[in-house]
Amino acid sequence: MLGVINGVMTVLALTTFVGIVWWAWSAHRAEANRQAAMLPFALPEEYQNDKNTGESNE
Repeated sequence: MLGVINGVMTVLALTTFVGIVWWAWSAHRAEANRQAAMLPFALPEEYQNDKNTGESNE
């Protein structure tokens, strides 16, 4: 009986994983993925304002 439960849980976990991968790589997520990929390069708003005016807080 324990083997059947392990098998069902494995299939359920694999199905969940495949569903998440399918959702993450689907076409309607392309723009959100592109924006998320650019987040490490985004500057804080106050830093952008300082650079635009040529002023510095230092």
